Amino acid sequence: MLAPQRQAAILDRVRATGGVRVSDLAAEFGVSDMTIRRDLEALADRGLLAKVHGGATSMRPGSTDEPGFAAKSIRQRAEKAAIAVRAAQLVTPGTAVALSAGTTTAELAQRLVDVPELTVVTNSIPVADVFYRAGRPDQTVVLTGGVRTPSDALVGPVALAAIRSLHLDFLFLGVHGMSERAGFTTPNLMEADTNRALVAAAKRLVVLADHTKWGTVGISSMAELSEAHVVVTDAGLPAPARATLTEHVEELVIVP
Repeated sequence: MLAPQRQAAILDRVRATGGVRVSDLAAEFGVSDMTIRRDLEALADRGLLAKVHGGATSMRPGSTDEPGFAAKSIRQRAEKAAIAVRAAQLVTPGTAVALSAGTTTAELAQRLVDVPELTVVTNSIPVADVFYRAGRPDQTVVLTGGVRTPSDALVGPVALAAIRSLHLDFLFLGVHGMSERAGFTTPNLMEADTNRALVAAAKRLVVLADHTKWGTVGISSMAELSEAHVVVTDAGLPAPARATLTEHVEELVIVP
């Protein structure tokens, strides 16, 4: 396959799925990782996709842009893992927690499977799958049901009905963006409704957001900055953003 043909195929894959990994493409096309990186560089130079660590994602800016779970999972992987490790320290045995949809909350789920007697409520298919695969008999997992979004969240009336009768100790909320004016936001209107119900059901709100989320604004707000008891983010967060969050939230946790 010639380079232009391969690049066209890669672009089709990015547009169809929202994101690709270098390693997956190298295996599929039978070429080296370096060849795929050159292909991605050429496509990025033409403004056809965005290069990220380990792969590439589609270029569809806007407040309603909603990348798929696979596309988001290759972004800021090290930061998300560090955030998840720190957030897991907040959870003790016998706690009732909610995990919203998102790639960072999915990372957190991996760290919570060893916590005994945990009750988990989630509207995220990948998060529920982590706990189901672990198969701990002392953990209870409640999947809300609802209509599936591109980010593998379950939303809508069914999800809302399941959440509104619950009383939870913690909500770990993944966000699309955060800013002083808009608070914590999402690009999906129905997901915003579901997340607002989760916020109302929890005693404490813990927001998990890597530094790239600052200044990004989705179409719908889920909570004001001041509603967060804890925000866990990474050291890449700029100093002005740290000052703003420190002013508004109860506790700002910066992980290395």
